Parts: sequence; C-alpha cells; structure tokens
Amino acid sequence: MPEEPTTHFGFSTVPEREKASRVHGVFSSVASRYDVMNDAMSLGVHRLWKDALLDWLAPRPGMSLLDVAGGTGDIAFRFLKRIHGDGHATVLDMTEDMLEAGRHRPEAAAYAGHLDWVAGDAMALPFKDAAFDAYTISFGIRNVTRIADALAEAFRVLRPGGRIVVLEFSRVPEPSLRWLYDRYSFNVIPALGQAIASDRASYQYLVESIRRFPDQDAFAQMIAQAGFGQVRYRNLSMGIAALHSGWKL
Repeated sequence: MPEEPTTHFGFSTVPEREKASRVHGVFSSVASRYDVMNDAMSLGVHRLWKDALLDWLAPRPGMSLLDVAGGTGDIAFRFLKRIHGDGHATVLDMTEDMLEAGRHRPEAAAYAGHLDWVAGDAMALPFKDAAFDAYTISFGIRNVTRIADALAEAFRVLRPGGRIVVLEFSRVPEPSLRWLYDRYSFNVIPALGQAIASDRASYQYLVESIRRFPDQDAFAQMIAQAGFGQVRYRNLSMGIAALHSGWKL
C-alpha cells in the first residue's frame, strides 16, 4: 500500500486527513476570546497590519470580496467601511464558532445586507468560477493543509483582473531581531493563551505553525505558480508579518 501523505501541525507530523480537524479544534476552542487574544499577543499591532492590507487592496465601490479564514469578520468589516457599504463581502471560515462570534459583533448588524457568512473549506470553495473581484486571507493560509490547493481555488473564484492579498506571519530577516521575536513568541504567547483563553496548547500550535510557513520569497513563488501575475510582497513590522499580492491577469 502507498504511504499515507503527511503534513505538519505545528512542529508535529500528522496524516493530511487529520490536519483540518485539528485546526478546527484549535479555533473552536479559542473563538470566544480570539479577538481579545489578537490584541493581547500583538499589542494591538494586528489592527495596523489589517489596515495596511486594506490600504494596498484599495477597495472601490461595487466590489465583491471573498475573505477566506475570515473568522470574526475583521477584514470584511474594514472593507465595507472603506466603500461605505457599497459592495459585498463574503466571510468564509471552516469553523462555525468563529463565524458565530463574528455574527454577534455590532458591525455585523450594520452591514447585514452586504455581508454573508459561509462555513467552508479554503481548498474546495463553494462558489462558482469568476465570482469575486478580490480574495483576502489573513493569518489563515498557514493553517491550510495544502496551500497550493487553496491558492488554486483563489485563482478559480476570482474574475479576470481580480486580486489576491494575503496577510500572514512571516520571517524576520535580521538574526538578532528574529532571536528576540522567537523568545517572545515561545515564552509569552502560550502563557497569554492560558491566562486569557484558558488554552495554552492552541497558542503553542499557532506559534509553531508560523515557523513552518514559507518565507516571503518562497510564498511569493507559490502564488506565482498558482497562475497569478505581478506578485509582490511588503514586510510589516520588520518582517514579523508580510503582505503578498497578485493579480489574475
């Protein structure tokens, strides 16, 4: 019999078929405290990173956005605010608990007529071809079992001229800063997870998953291999995070 394909779950190696359920368990566990933890572990800087994503995307009225791994709606709400509600956002996430937390945010009621919440898989999007003007995914692509499949799906559901923008933790290029960042990540973030979300293990996984994600150049190459053109990236906070962009030409 052929060997069963494997992938990583943090620093562990697991069968591919198990990763999605494990990731689902992580985010189901932390959903109710997810937004609070984002502020705590990034000292609020994640808000600036998400604003930078919208700055680069430069949404215009009438656009349709698919925000994958959109969780509690941070990107979708920012998008709709920028275009004064003149457009549509679809938030897709594999974890219903995350979507439910988003539905209860005050912004969800304000944009109810311009916003959909969909439970689904980034590797098998439940949408027709060429359905969206823009595709975003923030801090979610590294949790996908097969990143290449997710990027291929992004290409499929975008209209010609559509754009993908990815916000993800990345590789700090300067060694001394990377050492400091590693000390903070492995010592502080899991402890915060325990204190705020009563879940150290999930945040230990999140820290480990960042280290397993491709660096900026390697990920840019993956986007290009999915068919996108004009692929570029921008480092944020000295490379702690990065924005990647590509166009369906």
